[in-house]
Amino acid sequence: MTGAGRSRKAIAGHSLGPSHERWLVSYADFMTLLFAFFVVLFASSRHNNQGLHKVAGSIRDGFTTMSAYAPPESATPVSLTTQTKSPKTPPSADLDLPLLRKQLQDVLGDSIAKHEIVVDQTPEGLVISLRELGFFDSAQAKLLPGAAEKIKRTAQILAQHHLNIRVEGHSDDQPIRSALFHSNWELSSARAMTVLQLLINEGGFDPSKVSMSAYGPYKSLASNATPEGRRQNRRVDLVVVAPTPSHAMPGSQ
Repeated sequence: MTGAGRSRKAIAGHSLGPSHERWLVSYADFMTLLFAFFVVLFASSRHNNQGLHKVAGSIRDGFTTMSAYAPPESATPVSLTTQTKSPKTPPSADLDLPLLRKQLQDVLGDSIAKHEIVVDQTPEGLVISLRELGFFDSAQAKLLPGAAEKIKRTAQILAQHHLNIRVEGHSDDQPIRSALFHSNWELSSARAMTVLQLLINEGGFDPSKVSMSAYGPYKSLASNATPEGRRQNRRVDLVVVAPTPSHAMPGSQ
């Protein structure tokens, strides 16, 4: 056999021999199936999320229609409290006011007659106004002699009716010239705190039913242009906020 014949036989024998790269076919098939599997999972998750979004949107729209739910874009959130209770109703509308007034008159008659204490019904509720005339010296937050006893008697009556009270300090607009107080804000706040502490510490008033605020000269009853007007504005008000629901007053409707 010639050399050329032997070369052609060798080449032919080599091309017909077993292949060592067939694993690539199986690997490619496996990768194709794995890719298809993840594509199916991704498509399923997208479908479920879209369904959940649609259901959530329908529920939100339903609540919005019934005005029980306000979407985040709403400028004014719906308040269930304001829907169930009219804001025009005075806080003390359910009190037995004639009875309360009579009791206050019985124990504070002299002070009421002298206009040291003024009891009035306002849109905010019942207000018991302690005027400076009978309770404080000018530009002072210390109670005058006998003033504490009047406040304690008042506290005992209010406590009998389980009332919530807001203690408000007020002043006129005249500049303060005192080493103790640098502004009418400070004076009105100190007077309100004096009354609040007396209500709790000596009047036996429940601390959870009393709060305090100070307005300085910015909530006047009368004009500050006259001495009489300024006298009316210098005061500490006891504002009846509301009765405790679990202790409604006898005879209230």
